[in-house]
Amino acid sequence: MARTRVSHPIFARMFERVSVRMDEAGVAEHRRRLLAGLSGRVVEVGAGNGRNFPHYPAEVTEVLAVEPERRLRDAAHRAAADVPVPITVVDGVADALPAADGDTDAVVLSLVLCSVPDQAAALAEARRVLRPGGQLRFLEHVRAERPGGLRRTQRALDATIWPLLCGGCHTGRDTVGAIEAAGFLVVALDRYRFPETRIPVPAAPHALGTAVKPT
Repeated sequence: MARTRVSHPIFARMFERVSVRMDEAGVAEHRRRLLAGLSGRVVEVGAGNGRNFPHYPAEVTEVLAVEPERRLRDAAHRAAADVPVPITVVDGVADALPAADGDTDAVVLSLVLCSVPDQAAALAEARRVLRPGGQLRFLEHVRAERPGGLRRTQRALDATIWPLLCGGCHTGRDTVGAIEAAGFLVVALDRYRFPETRIPVPAAPHALGTAVKPT
């Protein structure tokens, strides 16, 4: 499959700054939870500027970090040099991962399934590279749990301006449903809002969890 060029230079500059502030506001703890207990060989899809890298436990022997956006990939290279876990940052996209079939102990998807063109294709690739029993760890913007005003707002923004401003991000995707439809078994799931404001913002609903490729 031919790789599609990805370039969002304005969003990438903004994200580099915003991701630091988000981590300081509490996202760093969610990243730690996302990666806790991992070991062996890991593929991280959509590694961005490498904000997950400091949170990989020592039991991880290798991380293949895939990032298609050039500016963010350059930042990820710099971040990889500052952590003890061996991390190789490469160019690539979610629906054509540069990894062999069944060669990976875990796949990490962190704030990426909201922006991929085709969730089903990306999840099929994650399933392909995982060994039987391997883990899919995910931390994603998701559709609001309950029907109502927030879901309607998400749909309206996703159909208009939000993806244009936010590097292809969609706030209202049923990502947990897509993971299950791809043949994974969800074994742990935490739904929460971040930021926790009185009036929820469209990108506030999140899902953090673990799914397993059946043996």
